[in-house]
Amino acid sequence: MSASRVFIIMGVSGSGKTTVGRLLAQTLGLPFFDADDFHSPENVAKMQGGTPLTDDDRQSWLTRLAASIQQWSRGPGAVLACSALKEKYRQQLSAATTESISWTLLDGPPELVRQRLEQRQNHYMSPALLNSQFATLERPAYALCLPIDAAPDYLVSQIVAHFK
Repeated sequence: MSASRVFIIMGVSGSGKTTVGRLLAQTLGLPFFDADDFHSPENVAKMQGGTPLTDDDRQSWLTRLAASIQQWSRGPGAVLACSALKEKYRQQLSAATTESISWTLLDGPPELVRQRLEQRQNHYMSPALLNSQFATLERPAYALCLPIDAAPDYLVSQIVAHFK
């Protein structure tokens, strides 16, 4: 069976991954998944408490995501909103399906992202973790990089056109 495309919308928390990812999935008729839903209760508790996750904390999360990505690439494909901040995380996520993944980085100024995080309701990600996320972010040259201050519809149109 040929591999289907998995679109990964990446960036720091508050960059618009979920909003753009859901709209892209709707546009393409693909299922949408949020990597936040794959975190263990222990990881969620750490983040709620303002403690950044370590690479060790992320291992089981990355393993679950990589297995899901492999499964989605064998089906109709999918859209995943996932921070994927470090290159080694992206390598782990794409190990079995490198050719099937289309990466998009939503990027923008920390001030705008902080403002968005402070306006969020009912999300476990503390704005206090934003500096650690920007410090961790390794921007991939191979990803389509889009500005977070653009309208979600525009961002989706750019993703669709780029990966057509």
